[in-house]
Amino acid sequence: MALATVARALGRGSFWSVCFLLLALPLGSQDQQSSVPPAAGSIKSTSAVVNVYAIVHDRHGHLVPNLDKTDFELRENGAPQQIGYFSRETSVPLSVGVLIDTSPSQGRLLAEEQDSAKLFLRSILQAADQGFVIHFDVDVELLQDFTNAPDLLMHAVDEMRINETGQSILPASQATSHPGATRLYDAVYLASNELMKTRYGRKVLVLVTDGEDQGSRIDWRGSLEAAEKADVIVYSIAIRDPDFYLLTGLPYHGSARMEKLSLETGGRTIRVESGRSIGGAFEQVSAELRAEYLLAYSPADSNRGGPFRTIQLRVPGHKYSVRTRHGYYARANP
Repeated sequence: MALATVARALGRGSFWSVCFLLLALPLGSQDQQSSVPPAAGSIKSTSAVVNVYAIVHDRHGHLVPNLDKTDFELRENGAPQQIGYFSRETSVPLSVGVLIDTSPSQGRLLAEEQDSAKLFLRSILQAADQGFVIHFDVDVELLQDFTNAPDLLMHAVDEMRINETGQSILPASQATSHPGATRLYDAVYLASNELMKTRYGRKVLVLVTDGEDQGSRIDWRGSLEAAEKADVIVYSIAIRDPDFYLLTGLPYHGSARMEKLSLETGGRTIRVESGRSIGGAFEQVSAELRAEYLLAYSPADSNRGGPFRTIQLRVPGHKYSVRTRHGYYARANP
């Protein structure tokens, strides 16, 4: 029985309980994922089609929205590729997940995070788009599955509460992490592998967290691989309450791995210093999603290289910063 079917049968939250039971088992190999095909009619090919979503900034950090296909140079594993499809400010349907840290370290920040997340979801979702909402601490809980209904998404965000006890809500036989854990990498893995993997179009996760992970069954490399195989772009809004770490004496290791997770998938990390700045960070994400370029190509040599193919995209002749995913997992040849 598929996990999604199990979820519908058992009710909200049970989906993630089932996933955690799977995470407790030895991890086997996963099927390689092909890249998502572009919108119907944009390019026709008998080969695999690779989508490349890109954001371009000038040297002052301003978005560059007016480039053409001929401005770009695209390579795969170092080999030049012919761009078969191109669009500016793409309207390809968007699947977006908002994942918010509800561990005790976010206690004084959650209310402003919730308000900003709701404004973001209301502003970004168009008629063909869908969103979902997850919170994570010692558990990862899906509060709202994919929907285009704003009221359902708003209600899900409002449901979030800080897990002050640090105890799992799962039965003792199912809980796999120690008290007080923050399962950031598990949340990214599950959102990518169980929710985003079968979606088409643009796929974006927005994390709101200080970047600390404790107790995840999946390490950061595993979460990165899941995001790459699902063609997910990860944005991280990094916010830390320094007083929490000062008063509790707990170590803070920073968010370097979260930054790498975002960078490798074509997103970025936006650092904010206070709860009042979270809204501005969400607005930056919205602006970039509205200014994305979409380039699609069929690899010139489908047998070239291993299962992970690197992507290099640049705008020759300009001092522009081009941000896109670092590569993708190719489908194994039949």
